[in-house]
Amino acid sequence: MKRWITLGIAGFIFSGCISNKPVYRPLPAPKPVKKTKKTPPPPKVKHTLKEVEDNNFSPEYMYPQTPSKSHVTHPASDTEAVRPTMSKSVCIEMIGQEKFDHYSRMLGGEEGALRRCALLKAMK
Repeated sequence: MKRWITLGIAGFIFSGCISNKPVYRPLPAPKPVKKTKKTPPPPKVKHTLKEVEDNNFSPEYMYPQTPSKSHVTHPASDTEAVRPTMSKSVCIEMIGQEKFDHYSRMLGGEEGALRRCALLKAMK
């Protein structure tokens, strides 16, 4: 009797799994949408271009002579005060001889390398 009960329960469980197969139903293919470009209708009125007279050109009007700001020039003494004071030995101590030579080749002389050293010192 125990055997029949266990076989009945097992058969009931397995019969439930087998009979419920999923059914595949393909979806209908989407209908293609027709894309039509509608061009605008031609203009109702035909326009004609006008002749342009260019005899009224005046250079005084186009390029007026306005007093411009005068450029301020600094005397040589001021430019010496603005120039950073950096000696070659201090620069070589800071970046090394190899980089100093590289900068002087790249920047057109020792003066360019000294300006580079001053810039690097200011950034620190």
